[in-house]
Amino acid sequence: MAGELHSYFLRNTGKRLHKWVHYFDIYERHFERFRGKRPTILEIGVFGGGSLAMWKDYFGDGARIVGLDIDPDCKQHEETGIEIFIGSQDDPLVLQQILDKYGEPDILLDDGSHVMAHMIATFNYMYHRISPSGCYFVEDTHTCYWEEYGGGLNRDGSFIEFAKQRIDDINAAHARDALPVSSFTRQTQSITVYDSVVVFEKHPQGMRSAPMTGPL
Repeated sequence: MAGELHSYFLRNTGKRLHKWVHYFDIYERHFERFRGKRPTILEIGVFGGGSLAMWKDYFGDGARIVGLDIDPDCKQHEETGIEIFIGSQDDPLVLQQILDKYGEPDILLDDGSHVMAHMIATFNYMYHRISPSGCYFVEDTHTCYWEEYGGGLNRDGSFIEFAKQRIDDINAAHARDALPVSSFTRQTQSITVYDSVVVFEKHPQGMRSAPMTGPL
């Protein structure tokens, strides 16, 4: 049975919506906790405007939906509750404009250029600026294996290789001083890797404890 977002996709007759089918279950797994809580959503990559409309429907009244795209024609997809900024995802000036107006996004979804340098630049600027319990969702990471996007298997500088390094960072407290405990370590709860998707869930890491119960 199709989930709610997949059902929306199947019955969509409005704005153009182009997604891999297996993404819908992943969206619901990570985004459901924000429903009804008036979240701020920043999606990089507007295309036909269909996904912005989908987020508005899914997250409900009070949600603030923000798009960013390099194509000025995407402004036509604005409506009540949806604002679109025009600029490049690796431009800190336009990213800061969004932050100045909307504050910390609860969800950032990178569906932009899929170029390695752009993906990493956006992450480095925005990850520490999303809400403390926010979700940073990077999709179409299959381009990390494609040379025309700056990727390639095990290629230094691909976003997948970058994400692999973050796995070490999330465990830095156990690295016996081989890695510093960074701000990323302290504020990241999980990294989940799927086919073509990497999801970072933020939550302050707490006190580590490993008690033992039962007979000694």
